[in-house]
Amino acid sequence: MSRRVALVGPGRAGGALCLALRRRGDRVVAVAGRAPDAPSTLATADRFGAPVVAPSAAAAGADLVVLAPPDASLADVARRVAPGVERGALVVHVAGSFGLGVLAPIIEHCPDAAIGALHPLQSLPSIEAGADRLAGSWAAVTGGAAVVALASDLGLHPFEVADEDRAGYHAAACVASNHLVALLGQVERLAAAVGVPNEAFEPLVRATVEHTIALGPARALTGPVARGDAESVAAHLAAIPSAERRAYLALADAARVLAEREDPALVELLSFGDTP
Repeated sequence: MSRRVALVGPGRAGGALCLALRRRGDRVVAVAGRAPDAPSTLATADRFGAPVVAPSAAAAGADLVVLAPPDASLADVARRVAPGVERGALVVHVAGSFGLGVLAPIIEHCPDAAIGALHPLQSLPSIEAGADRLAGSWAAVTGGAAVVALASDLGLHPFEVADEDRAGYHAAACVASNHLVALLGQVERLAAAVGVPNEAFEPLVRATVEHTIALGPARALTGPVARGDAESVAAHLAAIPSAERRAYLALADAARVLAEREDPALVELLSFGDTP
């Protein structure tokens, strides 16, 4: 059956989810944002051919309400949307670190509604690219059968994450995506400092990710820390700018733990005590 979908929070995540829903036959019937004349609100409403409404009116007549504001405003948005939610509607948010508790106002106003959390475990750089990437990706869900069914409709592989574990799950997701980007930023800076083009590292990065997925992190780990080569690590620390050493030390020590190396010289070298 075609669902009537309301989107509150017209950013990349909510837009990608709604575009994927529209591709399967659902219809976006309302879009609400931080302000009715905000460019993102107007652009998203135009994309879906839906009216711009206030959050308090967004849920009226909707079978599915997607809450996708910035995480810091999710609780407030849920309170503003709650009075318009109708019986039998499903209200889901897409925040990774929140569970069902933040949607308590929905049930207080409409006990016959269903609530859930659905966080796609995927990078969503734009609405179009995000919608393309959803099918085949995984998603952390909380809220029962209705949310699992929604994830499956989108071609996602759902896995349950309890409310108390959502923040820990989201930390893992941030390390997998955001921290990886930050790490590659460090590669770019260190390479530029010695005149090596950043693109030279692309085959190595791709092969490393593939090997890690295929073999698991412990078996895929190579390099001086895995070998216990403290002299090479010391040479690295002496060669790189002081501003880069703290990140290098933290990740090198994480590699040491992964490799289960307790070499005294390496442990002492990777301590933070004398870091500039």
